[in-house]
Amino acid sequence: MSVKERDPVTGHITTGHEWNGIKELNTPVPKPVWAFLIGASAFAIAWTVLMPSWPGVSGYFGGLLGADQHKAVAESIVEATDAKASWTDTIVSGSYGDLLANEDAMKFVRVGGKTLFGDNCAACHGLNAQGNPGYPNIAQAPTLWGSDPETIAETIRVGINSQHPDTRVSQMLAFGRDQMLTLPQVDQVAHYVLTLSDPTKAAQMTPEALAEGKQIFADNCSSCHGDDGKGLPDSGAADLTDQFWIYGGDFDTVRATIYSGRQGHMPSWEGRLSDYQRKLLALYALDLRSKEAQ
Repeated sequence: MSVKERDPVTGHITTGHEWNGIKELNTPVPKPVWAFLIGASAFAIAWTVLMPSWPGVSGYFGGLLGADQHKAVAESIVEATDAKASWTDTIVSGSYGDLLANEDAMKFVRVGGKTLFGDNCAACHGLNAQGNPGYPNIAQAPTLWGSDPETIAETIRVGINSQHPDTRVSQMLAFGRDQMLTLPQVDQVAHYVLTLSDPTKAAQMTPEALAEGKQIFADNCSSCHGDDGKGLPDSGAADLTDQFWIYGGDFDTVRATIYSGRQGHMPSWEGRLSDYQRKLLALYALDLRSKEAQ
């Protein structure tokens, strides 16, 4: 078949290839495709001239525009460092009250504090700071030694039952294991403790059992937790009247706590974190608590 043969329908020259009576046409490339290819080639050439591109013996062609990403990144790092230094000085020198009222400062705290918390605290307290079994909910629950900024910062500094010489000390005695209470008494006071956070549970007890559990509580527990069960910050004893439980608020867990005792542990962060970092964490914790309270 002649290559010069033309298709009678389109008028295009055929290529000379034929399959089962179907002839291949030598169709020209569409003009939009040529326009795209020419435009892309022109852009590529212009880009290599304007921007850093071709390598050389001792370097590379820097481009007519003088763009330098290494320099841009270095400058951005310097700017970020300067901005951080400014806020660092503000946080270190500012009072907790002034900083908590400074929305611009707290925006910085929320970013830096979240990273610090995730790296150092979330393993125990959870990423949302709402606690794990054995570790308190610091975003919502009353703090054991008080919720003022200085107290929270001091707890972060010295820890709880830690190796720090000024550590806060807190321990729940093992009333059952050490035979300070009999097993029936442990059960009775456990039932009574549950009524402090959920008064409806009192209806499940006889008046005599309720009175006996209350008396056992008064004789053995009120010196730390208070006559009303709301806890005493001086001893780091928990408030038993709210809905927050470190180890669990079901009967079996409360009974196990009374029988075997508890002694939590929080490391001292002095020496592990700088004064600035500990203050940032305290501010972050306070900010979380204020949001949850709203």
